[in-house]
Amino acid sequence: MTTIRHGIPTERIRAAEERRGNASNVNVGPSERFVTGVGGAAIIAYGIDRGGLGGAALALLGGTLAYRAINGHCSVYERLGVTTAGKRRTESGQSVHRGVLVRSSFTINRSPEDCYTFWHDFENLPRFMKHLTAVHKIDETHSRWTVTPPVGSPVTWDAEIVTDKRNELIAWRSLERADVANAGSVRFQPAPGNRGTEVSVEINYEAPAGMVGRSLSWLLGQSAQGKIEDDLRRFKQVMETGEVATVDGQTSCRSRR
Repeated sequence: MTTIRHGIPTERIRAAEERRGNASNVNVGPSERFVTGVGGAAIIAYGIDRGGLGGAALALLGGTLAYRAINGHCSVYERLGVTTAGKRRTESGQSVHRGVLVRSSFTINRSPEDCYTFWHDFENLPRFMKHLTAVHKIDETHSRWTVTPPVGSPVTWDAEIVTDKRNELIAWRSLERADVANAGSVRFQPAPGNRGTEVSVEINYEAPAGMVGRSLSWLLGQSAQGKIEDDLRRFKQVMETGEVATVDGQTSCRSRR
């Protein structure tokens, strides 16, 4: 006999729960889900601001992207037999994702336009992101990133800008088959009380396997959060003073948020 819970047959609820718990139902990788979610949220906001039928259509599209990011499932991928989930098996046979997601925010005493303009030129990033050796611009939306681990050879990947709202938001992701799958976004919002700009960063790295993964363990380990926060402190120093302060001959030079 079919029983009802909250007006829905329990068989349907159980099937939905099983689908949510079935790792094989997730065929969109964490980096792609992160970027899709950021892009979806940006499109929703733009659609609401625009208004009218066109705005409603954009908001609906953004909602579809956001749902795809949350659900982690793409029906088109399923029909094609494609997955970007990047999963591996533990010894127990359980599927897990290899990834590090860090978030951090700082208030910087410069305008959103100034902060956006500096960050948008990705070749500036190694000035304050110490884990980056170089970023070279390929065209208006593509760039080549290089990191040099303490041990091992330099690792390079190509990335693309996927969302670009002037003076507000930049989101990027690595291209397919990158040794280090990653995605990130930086948002620039006016700080309360005319105190400058609130800069909020989210970066997701998916740890690669093999020698590359082991050589980058310093970047992808538990200290990743601290590294990103240190990067933002240096970004604050560059934007406010034009240079990164050093600790040579000083007891402390940590910037305040």
